Amino acid sequence: MQLYVGSSTQFNEDVLFGSISKKLERAFFDHFRYKPSPGEVQSWQNSLTRMSLVLQKADLTDHGVILEHQLPLSSKRLDCMVLGQDGSGQDQAVVVELKQRSKAEPSDADACVATYVGGCVRDVLHPSVQVGQYAQCLGNYQTVFSEEGMVLGACLVVAGRCVASLYGR
Repeated sequence: MQLYVGSSTQFNEDVLFGSISKKLERAFFDHFRYKPSPGEVQSWQNSLTRMSLVLQKADLTDHGVILEHQLPLSSKRLDCMVLGQDGSGQDQAVVVELKQRSKAEPSDADACVATYVGGCVRDVLHPSVQVGQYAQCLGNYQTVFSEEGMVLGACLVVAGRCVASLYGR
């Protein structure tokens, strides 16, 4: 299940014309049979605007974009996946985790950071670990990565900047 599938050009147009969050809201309701929270809709509006700028800056105009893809055997959804080919024609996919946090502190918990979430400071999984786990899950369960040779990577985008890239399979 994914809430949005389109070309990078269509995605950028949907963001530019302000229709991306409405499309996601509609698809969310159609799948889950209830409305997403206002906070989730606001998060889509903010982070997907930044993702559009990333795609434009990288000149990724002929790629595929998948939003809110549910991971196999899980209720977790990855934020974004960009699909295309590299300069040599190799099929590639990059899982992108989008974060808007402006501040995070070290945590005593393994693989976590302390950040303000849900009204207080909490330990949460470090977003680069999170996106790496998402890519690993896809790599293990989707044959296009495990058997058919599509290269899979992962990237963390915070406030519109790629701050970590993890390349794998």
